[in-house]
Amino acid sequence: MIVAARWRGLILPGVLTLLVLAVLLSLSAWQFSRMGWKEALLARIEARIDAAPVPVPPEADWPAWRADEDEYRRVTVEGRFLHDREVLVHGNTPRDERGRVFAGYYVLTPLARPDGSIVVVNRGFVPLENRDPATRAPGQVEGEVVVSGVMRAPQEWGWFLPADDPAKGEWFTRDPAAIAAAFGLARVAPFIVEADGASNPGGLPRGGLTRVSFPNNHLEYALTWLGLAIGLLGVFAVFATKRLKGT
Repeated sequence: MIVAARWRGLILPGVLTLLVLAVLLSLSAWQFSRMGWKEALLARIEARIDAAPVPVPPEADWPAWRADEDEYRRVTVEGRFLHDREVLVHGNTPRDERGRVFAGYYVLTPLARPDGSIVVVNRGFVPLENRDPATRAPGQVEGEVVVSGVMRAPQEWGWFLPADDPAKGEWFTRDPAAIAAAFGLARVAPFIVEADGASNPGGLPRGGLTRVSFPNNHLEYALTWLGLAIGLLGVFAVFATKRLKGT
């Protein structure tokens, strides 16, 4: 009777342990899956970044554009900047070699192509004190230009970002559809071209700041969850042993 009672006393702790164990193992498996996805993503990005640039897709192909297939592909696009529809998106530079970041704006300017379609170009970064285009007049190039860079998907709004306020010129997302709506533009590409590091007159905006290095800590996370699962089994084993021995 005593032994049976001790075994019954393990039912609830055992069930709870199994439930928690299932959660921990699921999290570990999910992180292993994410690791495979991240490694494949990084391999695709590296291959696209290192490839020779190609002309931006024709307008007829834009409805079929997909970030997973085309983002970070190197392209060239020709046209004329519409500087009067320039948008300044709040942002920071990537960390430099000393770990510093700088606050300012990314200059997104619609580029009117010869056929009348438009591609929004992220021309690069300007410091806070250069918000006014007059302070960087040499960089407001006129006439036909050829821009080389990489295609990027629109930046979606997130909970930690303030909402864009086009009326006040306050932008926090890089979204070509929102820019098109704000200025009444038609035939706008569903992607953005982030300009490469080619120097603009006067040095601003500063391009070539596309982030192509992403953290891949999924293996560490997967092993952490797996370790917790193993630890949980060990704790339950010790608990069950003592309970059955009556100690």
